[in-house]
Amino acid sequence: MSVPKQHHTKGRRDRRRVRFKIESKTLVVCSHCKKMIKSHEICSYCGYYKGKEEVKMAKKTKKKPKK
Repeated sequence: MSVPKQHHTKGRRDRRRVRFKIESKTLVVCSHCKKMIKSHEICSYCGYYKGKEEVKMAKKTKKKPKK
């Protein structure tokens, strides 16, 4: 295993590490159903992308209770 030849200061070390931060995902409002979705992706709730229906979504039906 290699060993560093010179000591690096805390500031120099931290300036290098500042680029490793975790960024939050960018969320936008769906143009059709107004829910928050990831940008540049088809809405998983209604199937719309940029105001056009790209995927036909099956409507959820309520299950009837068995007697």
